[in-house]
Amino acid sequence: MQKKLTLTIDEEVYDGLRRVVGPGKISKFIEDLVRPHVLRQDLYDGYRAMGADVVRETQALEWAESTFGDVSDEEG
Repeated sequence: MQKKLTLTIDEEVYDGLRRVVGPGKISKFIEDLVRPHVLRQDLYDGYRAMGADVVRETQALEWAESTFGDVSDEEG
């Protein structure tokens, strides 16, 4: 369900939004910018999806294990 929201912004900003984003696309643009700041669940869902990606996790583990030896070679 969508809700209507009225915002007051500077005319130059509005003109820039229409020019750059395009008329009829401003609401979606603003929603996409704001969403990660107010809905942390999207972030958690993203991490969960990444963790469920077996190919990605396998590649990440292989990379991590291959760099482990590099740490022991450092002086300090």
